[in-house]
Amino acid sequence: MPITGWIAILVLILMGYLLIKQYETRLVLFGGGFLLCCLALDPMAGLNAFAKTMVNPALIGAICSATGFAYCVTFTECDRSLVHYLTRPIRNVGLLMIPITSLLTFGINIAIPSAAGVGAVVGTTMIPLLLRAGFKPAAAAAAVLMGTTGSLLSPGLSHNAYVSDMAHMTIMELISYHGKFSLMIGVVGAIGLFIVCWLLGDNKGEKTSVQALEQQEATTDFKPSPIKALVPLIPIVLMLVFTFWVPSVKMGVAQAMVIGTIVCLLVSFRKPQEFSKEFFKGMGDSYGAIMGIIIAAGVLAAGLTASGLIKGLISVMVQSNEIAQWGGSIGPFVLSVLMGSGDAGAMAFNSAVTPHAAEFGMNIHSLGSLAFLAGAAGRTASPIAGITILVAGLAKANPFDVAKRTFVPMIVAVVLLAIFMR
Repeated sequence: MPITGWIAILVLILMGYLLIKQYETRLVLFGGGFLLCCLALDPMAGLNAFAKTMVNPALIGAICSATGFAYCVTFTECDRSLVHYLTRPIRNVGLLMIPITSLLTFGINIAIPSAAGVGAVVGTTMIPLLLRAGFKPAAAAAAVLMGTTGSLLSPGLSHNAYVSDMAHMTIMELISYHGKFSLMIGVVGAIGLFIVCWLLGDNKGEKTSVQALEQQEATTDFKPSPIKALVPLIPIVLMLVFTFWVPSVKMGVAQAMVIGTIVCLLVSFRKPQEFSKEFFKGMGDSYGAIMGIIIAAGVLAAGLTASGLIKGLISVMVQSNEIAQWGGSIGPFVLSVLMGSGDAGAMAFNSAVTPHAAEFGMNIHSLGSLAFLAGAAGRTASPIAGITILVAGLAKANPFDVAKRTFVPMIVAVVLLAIFMR
């Protein structure tokens, strides 16, 4: 490996430190990648990667339309209606409230593919309910946090769009491939959290009546609507119907999201002008936040390639499929735990390593899926992740106490991914 390859390792260590210190993710990824390109005397490689990734139609269409729809669902409180009707039956089931809350959050997160969004909506309803049922604050927060891996099954998730485009598959084909493994993460997480909370005695607190919660709900202006509750599910239903039962109609993610948005407007009776602003605000925000990370990760991949590090890493992986299998799972998991982001580490890995999967006997779709599933598990186990801090704040708990309850179940899930996901 050339000297620039060893320099790249030092740059990666420095980048990891900066990300742990909560420096801006896109700046760190872009800066590290462009620096490596310059050191390799090929600055245009980084700039060309930037220009190429920022106009990728497959990614922009799926990601921006999905976020625009999600903004409209939140704006019209359709998400609150969905959560309201799904959570009412589980208010008095004892310790089973923990895994049920996780699985419920997992399911809602498929329809609302934003960890922060679903954490806020479900958390404001379920965390007070769990606290009143006698659960410790950290356990209540962990129950919601554990379910925020449900977005892995969402057509609007950026990783699904990115890996499917790289593997020349449709998004639904990719989800069909990793669906059982994504469900495994959700089930293993829920059962594992149940066991951890039982061992820690998290349900030993003093129980109080849920009457106060019901009175609090009655004093708000929010009025649940069963019709609104169905709106977040529309794009997913459309994608499933037209993919598996009416394949002659090519229903893409963007088309499904636009149809869902139109229905959302019709049932919400909101002013079209305000509604339109919210939709396009969501599209713009997602380009800057989500596409920005993908673009910056592309520059980093160009830098790692120019430095010779990727070539050296591939030569190691070629020696054994097992090395590639464990590297594609443990690597993104550890990076995500340390960075507090399931996107940065997985995107960097998939941009730099996954395109070469065939060289060490793997498929692009399998290695790419493995990396971002492991990254999602790592983010769920991280005490510095934004969603962990959010739900911990709602429960008035220490984020490290919350992560202490999700860490072991997520390690088990990643080990199972590395063993069975081939």
